[in-house]
This record gives sequence, C-alpha cells and structure tokens, in this order.
Amino acid sequence: MASPSDAVGRRQATVKAKVVLLGEGAVGKTSLVLRYSENRFNDKHEQTLQASFVEKRLNIGGKRIQLAIWDTAGQERYHALGPIYYRDSQGAIIVYDITDEDSFHKARNWIKELKRMLGDKVTLCIVGNKIDLDRQRTVTERDALEYAESVGSQTLLHFSQAEQGNH
Repeated sequence: MASPSDAVGRRQATVKAKVVLLGEGAVGKTSLVLRYSENRFNDKHEQTLQASFVEKRLNIGGKRIQLAIWDTAGQERYHALGPIYYRDSQGAIIVYDITDEDSFHKARNWIKELKRMLGDKVTLCIVGNKIDLDRQRTVTERDALEYAESVGSQTLLHFSQAEQGNH
C-alpha cells in the first residue's frame, strides 16, 4: 500500500509562467485582461497607473499552470518602468489599437526593447484590438500580419472587448 508521502511525490507540479501586456495607453490592455480573467467588460475603467497584476490558474492537457499576468501602463511617463515588469517573462502580448496607426508603430518599439532585454527566448503575441471599430481602421490586417511574421510573433490576433460580443 502506498503511503501518503508517495501520493504527494506523484502530484504534478504547477508550472508558473509570467506574461506581460505592453502597448500605448488606451489601446485596451486592461480590457483584454478583464475579459480574459473575469469574462467581463467595463467601459468606465480608470487608466492603469504603473502596472496591475492578475493571477489565473489553468489546467491545460492535464498540466496545472499558474499564469501571472502583468498589465502595464502605456502612458509615456511609465515607459521607463517597462523592464521592471517584463524581466523574467516567458511571454509578451503587444497590443495596438487598429484605429490608431501611431499605437501600431509604437508597438514596434516595445518589441525592439523586449528583444534587446530578453533576446529571442520570449514568446511574442501581437494583438490588434478594437475590431468593433473596423470602419475606422488605419492599420491594415496585412501590414500587421507581415510585421508579426517578421519579428517571429507566434500569432497575430484581433479582438474587441466591447459588449457587442465581437471577440
């Protein structure tokens, strides 16, 4: 008969992973986190100051994962704090607003900084947000896809966190 200590030894360890969201202010980083972590949308939330942290526990393919999600402030005055939050990250989600070409160009700067600090070991995902505003789109899907492929992004996603349900 197996002892209780044997059962503890066979228990699968939890994999811990850190993901950071980067992008300019008002591109929807906090809305993405809120939708993912709590499946809700708040159109009246305050801008993020410095960073916020959410933990999500997952079970994927029988593996227990503890995901630490860091939502960083996008305002220029907080850019210098970026390296504090993405240090030791396994993944980065770079968010831009599809209606704001400047946010897309600045997303490129975030990726350059990430690669400079973390090398190629970080997994990148580029997210074009606010697709519910597609009629006002200034960043073409083709341009975004070409850029995502050029920097080795694992994927290019497009989201809307608005309550219309387009996500």
